[in-house]
Amino acid sequence: MTHIDAGTEVDPGHPLPAPVGTGGLTAAEVAERVARGQVNDIPVRSSRSTVDIVRANVFTRFNAIIGVLWLIMLFVAPIQDSLFGFVILANTGIGIVQEWRAKKTLDSLAVIGEARPTVRRDGVAAEVTTAEIVLDDLIEIGPGDKAVVDGVCVEADNLEIDESLLTGEADPVVKRPGDRILSGSFVVAGGGAFQATKVGREAYAAQLAEEASRFTLVHSELRTGISTILKYVTWMMVPAALGLIATQLFVKDNDLDDSLARTVGGIVPMVPEGLVLLTSVAFAIGVIRLGRKQCLVQELPAIEGLARVDTVCLDKTGTLTEGGMDVTELRPLGGHDEEYIRKVLGALGESDPRPNASLKAIIDAYPGTEDWRCTESLPFSSARKYSGASFSEGDGETSTWLLGAPDVLLDPDDSALAETERLNEQGLRVLLLALTGRDLDAPDVAVGAKPAALVVLEQRLRPDAADTLRYFAEQNVSAKVISGDNAVSVGAVAAKLGLEGSTVDARTLPEDRDGMAGALEAGTVFGRVTPQQKRDMVGALQSHGHTVAMTGDGVNDVLALKDADIGVSMGSGSEATRAVAQIVLLNNSFATLPSVVAEGRRVIGNITRVATLFLVKTVYSVLLALLVVCWQVEYPFLPRHLTLLSTLTIGVPAFFLALAPNKERARPHFVRRVMRYSIPGGLVAGIATFVTYLVARHYYTGEGALDAETSAATLTLFLISMWVLAIIARPYTWWRVALVAAMALGFVLVLAVPWLQEFFALKLVGTTMPWIAVGIAVVAAAALEYLWRWVDRRFPA
Repeated sequence: MTHIDAGTEVDPGHPLPAPVGTGGLTAAEVAERVARGQVNDIPVRSSRSTVDIVRANVFTRFNAIIGVLWLIMLFVAPIQDSLFGFVILANTGIGIVQEWRAKKTLDSLAVIGEARPTVRRDGVAAEVTTAEIVLDDLIEIGPGDKAVVDGVCVEADNLEIDESLLTGEADPVVKRPGDRILSGSFVVAGGGAFQATKVGREAYAAQLAEEASRFTLVHSELRTGISTILKYVTWMMVPAALGLIATQLFVKDNDLDDSLARTVGGIVPMVPEGLVLLTSVAFAIGVIRLGRKQCLVQELPAIEGLARVDTVCLDKTGTLTEGGMDVTELRPLGGHDEEYIRKVLGALGESDPRPNASLKAIIDAYPGTEDWRCTESLPFSSARKYSGASFSEGDGETSTWLLGAPDVLLDPDDSALAETERLNEQGLRVLLLALTGRDLDAPDVAVGAKPAALVVLEQRLRPDAADTLRYFAEQNVSAKVISGDNAVSVGAVAAKLGLEGSTVDARTLPEDRDGMAGALEAGTVFGRVTPQQKRDMVGALQSHGHTVAMTGDGVNDVLALKDADIGVSMGSGSEATRAVAQIVLLNNSFATLPSVVAEGRRVIGNITRVATLFLVKTVYSVLLALLVVCWQVEYPFLPRHLTLLSTLTIGVPAFFLALAPNKERARPHFVRRVMRYSIPGGLVAGIATFVTYLVARHYYTGEGALDAETSAATLTLFLISMWVLAIIARPYTWWRVALVAAMALGFVLVLAVPWLQEFFALKLVGTTMPWIAVGIAVVAAAALEYLWRWVDRRFPA
């Protein structure tokens, strides 16, 4: 390992800090810096603060509208006309509690998945939390580690760092002692140590890192769609409400309190106040459910996003196979002695302080010998597909060895490749040990290398991988296995898991995006894929309209994870992959993914259903207000009537429907799909209700006529709203039928119990008009069925 010394040239713009020695800070020096506040005190926030949660749920545009109207009603009308305000209070409270519970779950899981850098203090290396790092700490880094603070490199052993997350530059940067290391970058090859020069809020990526880890509800088609709908609703509300106020207060010569009550009764139902709340609650409950399965959702829309995915790209190692491997066979080549080869492999294992899974298996099988000394090492890089080391052997001889992919190190016509292919076809992984006469730092070090042995390893398949792949196939989600390993070997592993399709060597893929996309759609398993190719493959699939998820756990997966629509990382994966992924499987179980997909589908499918319920009410409320203005009549309803209808036909049913199981595949164009049902449904309900109201105005005369007219109109509107609910609840299950029946029974109870009749001012007078109201509702229900089926044919989703 190279150490910094007095003769090293340093960028004058970034002078070296005072050296602390190779042993790092002492305990006294750490305490001194803590006392001075020179600590890495960035708050790790995986969720919104409690204050933010309360503010977001309380201070909304519609809560402000409803709140003002509620205060008016408390002064001018009986308490039953102010019930809608208490419903808003309850809904807001539920939203705060549910999101707070989600925050607690998310925060606790974030702590589990948090990186623990290795810091050297008092000559001893130990893991600490990121918050425990102080200025001038000496931090060790290796493949997959992310720099959590800014610093200056003081030790480097072929250290290559990827700064693409900060600069956009995809090529790794070779770091030497004295070079600057930025927080947010990560190691792709080699190892080393750097001295912290900026900690806490001064670090380069501190602001970005904090922002990226926050709980968020943005960048979601569902949330964006609802915001768009609410914007249109606001535009419709303003003229309708102004016209209603003018009609009820100035045109009709009614009592002021009654006029105000009926005006508020017309405005309140225009507000789909529960829709945003219900969406937040559905997402929050989704986070809690997934949290119980050790799945960390770093961005809430990821639940929705994975449900929309139609292609999932899987890295073989760590995803389909477990991290561990076993050496099953050693085959010497070229007359080499097996005992000598074992010594070479043992020495190679000892030469790498951060061995990958393959080298760990070799270390377990072949322990090192004390008389071999490593003089130079070349860490494994996924880009070059091999590692190496130079040794001074016990007898004074020196040698340089390479260990890596046979098809990279061997000539294409080498006879050993045929044997390698045969082993790969059995799903075994094969590494070649080769002797080279060139220096390790030579760019052509592998040229002319002489094969010495084949090391045969067997990967451990994840027991749940086959079932998970079968689930994706049943859900019409295309699975693509993308691996840096040999294509034939990867294909054999995929075949063992029941994944069908052709196997392709990525080195033969077209370089142009369209050509690559065509090859990706035709193939299933891709081997010898470079990190940059993984990124290009994700982009190629996206260019053909696919929504792509990428899973992985290695540092070579980071670029693809970052560009994919949804990145999924294993909890045991590198810190860099966890940093860029939206979803982290803390239990390292690939089988958790179907749960995430199912949760997303439940949220999307159910919110689409209940959004129709809310917006049908908004449309018929605006239409009724406009019709009242045009006909110059009293508004037919008091707030209590619409509170009752909203509770029975929307509020209570929507809560159960939003949390129900739903396996329907997520489809795009949320706004169009919701509005194509809501507009005709609201128009039919509004027109039918107003027709009943006009007929009742001609039928009833004398004292109490307005109450009788209101009751008849309420009956029609309730029956139509119940029919909308019955359509939305399809396909029927026992609990859905029970839910609809219970809501109908609730309305019958109000009509049958005298004190409830009086409380809600609902009493059907006579038999003729109520039956006319029922008849109009039946015709409207038939029209609704016809219109929605016509919409399905004319405007398919």
